[in-house]
Amino acid sequence: MDILLLSISVALLLIGLAGCFLPVIPGPPLSFLSLLMVNFTVYADFTLRFLLITASVAAAVTVLDLILPVWATRKFGGSRYGMWGAGIGIFAGMFFLPPVGLIIGPLAGAIMGELLKGANSRKAIVAGLGSFAGFMLGVGLKLAVSITITVYFVRALVLS
Repeated sequence: MDILLLSISVALLLIGLAGCFLPVIPGPPLSFLSLLMVNFTVYADFTLRFLLITASVAAAVTVLDLILPVWATRKFGGSRYGMWGAGIGIFAGMFFLPPVGLIIGPLAGAIMGELLKGANSRKAIVAGLGSFAGFMLGVGLKLAVSITITVYFVRALVLS
């Protein structure tokens, strides 16, 4: 049974790492699930406190990943129209062109929102690039969390 759980855990860990780059796959939560599953084997023994903190961080980063493009749109000079456009673009991208839509959706949504407001094309593109910067920041955060979980996972296996 330990070998089966370990195999599933390794698969979840690898899918979680891929999910940092593929927006449709929730990377950090899957990486956390791998850590949780390996905890039920003889190969690892994490404390409840560690697991709760790791779960909280994985959940927080997953939520931040959805919020950051909208926030960055605003920071790059976008208006409420651009922020709404980026937000709508995230959800539209999830359903219409996954996984590419999650990258292009916020960018296009922010640009379209700014253009609808009447902003010039330069300002609209800058706001859209802000949305893209927020997306990239989200990817970086997800990757940092998933790599950290991978380090703890490997360390538990090596030390067992």
